[in-house]
Amino acid sequence: MHPLAARLVLALAVTLPAAVLAAGSPYQQTEEREPCRGRDPLRQPFFGDTHVHTAYSFDAGAQDTRGTPADAYRFARGDEVGIQPYDASGKALRRVRIARPLDFTAITDHAEMLGEVRICGSTDLPGSGSDICWGWKAIRPLMFGLMATRTLIGRERWGFCGAQGEICLDAARDVWGDIRAAAEQAYDRSADCAFTTFVGYEWTASLGSGTNLHRNVIFRNEHVPDLPPSWVETPSAADLWTHLQRDCLDGVEGCDVLTIPHNSNLGSGMMFASGRLRSAADVALPVSAGEAARRQRFEPLVEIMQHKGDSECLLGGDTTDEACAFEKTPYNSFAGVNAVQQGVPLAGMPDTLQPARIDMVREALKRGLEHQASLGVNSLKYGIIAATDTHLATPGLVSEVGHVGHGGAGMNAATGLPRGLPDDLEFNPGGLAAVWAEENTRDAIFAAMLRRETYGTSGPRMSVRLFGGWDYPPDLCENADLVARGYAGGVAMGGDLPAPAAAGAPRLVVSALADTGPGGAPLERVQIVKGWLDGGARHEKVYDVATSDAEAGVDPATCERSGGGASSLCTVWTDPDFEADEHAFYYARVLETPGCRWSQHLCVDAGIDCGDPASVPAGYAGCCSPEHRPVIRERAWTSPIWYTPAP
Repeated sequence: MHPLAARLVLALAVTLPAAVLAAGSPYQQTEEREPCRGRDPLRQPFFGDTHVHTAYSFDAGAQDTRGTPADAYRFARGDEVGIQPYDASGKALRRVRIARPLDFTAITDHAEMLGEVRICGSTDLPGSGSDICWGWKAIRPLMFGLMATRTLIGRERWGFCGAQGEICLDAARDVWGDIRAAAEQAYDRSADCAFTTFVGYEWTASLGSGTNLHRNVIFRNEHVPDLPPSWVETPSAADLWTHLQRDCLDGVEGCDVLTIPHNSNLGSGMMFASGRLRSAADVALPVSAGEAARRQRFEPLVEIMQHKGDSECLLGGDTTDEACAFEKTPYNSFAGVNAVQQGVPLAGMPDTLQPARIDMVREALKRGLEHQASLGVNSLKYGIIAATDTHLATPGLVSEVGHVGHGGAGMNAATGLPRGLPDDLEFNPGGLAAVWAEENTRDAIFAAMLRRETYGTSGPRMSVRLFGGWDYPPDLCENADLVARGYAGGVAMGGDLPAPAAAGAPRLVVSALADTGPGGAPLERVQIVKGWLDGGARHEKVYDVATSDAEAGVDPATCERSGGGASSLCTVWTDPDFEADEHAFYYARVLETPGCRWSQHLCVDAGIDCGDPASVPAGYAGCCSPEHRPVIRERAWTSPIWYTPAP
């Protein structure tokens, strides 16, 4: 075992000091269950997926996904499941298994059309004999677009749903009951605490030709409303929060909830505008202190990466670090997906579809500092997670090797061909959410999400901790009690720096252990990303704070790695540019050594030689596309730590 790994293991065995207990209240216990054998007061990392679709989602159904929530939970726990394509008898021709089981999973099928999909998939429910349902059964891929346009863009239900949509809403209640039952059945309440489930869904707000304002809604426990409010009933994020306040927090005893925006990269500049936004005309609505506080309560996390792209940062302006050029979609809304389907090259998107920095999480964090300075509360105070957004009921299927696609949100998913790239070139296998919690239970993990002690990865399971304080000793990385002293002397990721006892700059302690399991690789470097306000202007800077001594690379022709890399990196870093009167945040980014991207692995396996057109069969043209990125650096992003000047 590496010396740093040994020190961290020892640190996890240290009894939590009284100062740590005083730093934060114990999380609320809302469920009756056996105590976990593996409970650790210094917290441990748990990895999961909070964005998972099954056959209950209208767009997964459009691609003939047959996995149910129960199937998805079995997959997350390590069982093999069948995915498309299927033979004439309905038998899956492809079966997959996750390399390592997840610790927790939330199924987040779209609330929109839950009832319509159930009705149209049946033969005996009211409305199932309608012309629309006949079309859904006969030409589902074509009907998907029509159904989605009416419901997501027009926010209208079909006539077969009855007055005020009651027939479809009744069917949706039945589906919601199935989702809840599957979560209860899969949740491990034994002392093993091997697997945690969360009841959840996706609120699929969409404007215009595909502006994405989607949120995943995660409930703390089994106490949930009898029907999830959808985009049809709630025309803004603020309306969603109002319904959740009424129907969950105030309406159901024991109910608690949070929302997680995702794919801000496809938000056309609107995801981080006022939560009261209902149309593009509302993009400049002012944010009040009340709205900011409400958003901070309901929306403590943001999904920084998933199947449809990375949303951390975009090159341009003062964003100059090369690591921002990672898994970017070359368009700013789902209209870009449609453009690709119509033959527009990835590098040829019109100006109206070009991605913009305003859609990136880093920009939102900087805008949040402005709210803090002017309103006294930060409406965009986001912790970080990542997820897959699988539409094949395969949570946590994030390996770059053997990627099978995730369904493309119903847009040109797996080809169904025996050979070929299984997904659109600009998509990726997605990422994972990581939380630091005492034990693997709903209460402990949900509490970690609320306090933002979370991080996201692009797939690997590196272990990353970040603490911020004012007087950590420079040699803290050499101490076995690093974790206990990190909590006692400051705050963990997701927290606010305490007021300094004396003049000086904040010190950040960041430690990272490489993922040594399947799909993991050595570490290349650890960076601190700082954002701050200076005279009202937003700024950012990226600092390399710990690097491997050995250079590493990968041969794209074979996907064989060479060189070294670090099994662990740790440092105590002091901000050299700190100004006590400037609002600021800091988060850590951990980069692995280079490796082949999913598409390159498949191109190599197929023996593609771009210099010989005869070696490029149908389905593999993407291997030789100018937009193909054969090499990537997998990574992790921690939640920030914030600094607010004294009044």
